[in-house]
Amino acid sequence: MAQKKDVWQGTLALMVLKTLDTLGPLHGYGIARRIEQTSGDLLAVNYGTLYPALLKLEQEGYISSEWGVSDNNRKAKYYKLTRAGKKQLEREARDWEQTTAIVARFLAPGEEVS
Repeated sequence: MAQKKDVWQGTLALMVLKTLDTLGPLHGYGIARRIEQTSGDLLAVNYGTLYPALLKLEQEGYISSEWGVSDNNRKAKYYKLTRAGKKQLEREARDWEQTTAIVARFLAPGEEVS
């Protein structure tokens, strides 16, 4: 079985925003599990990276949070996408598509970069 890879630097925020856009409000553990599931369990989300990223996204106004109760009856902070977060998601997705297209040009077999 292949070893899980860490989430690529610079992509965690995009994955968090997309997860919240798709599923609605989630707590940190739920966000991490969904990212791992969506990757086919090929990515591992480091909680020491996730929670600072959530805090940064909240400070930037892209997500908001409120305390609630999880499925297993524990207190949990739930995060949801804000209107500004939806716009940021669109910007980051567009930037990611452009970046991967550029890198793909370098990796294309037998093609010259022009």
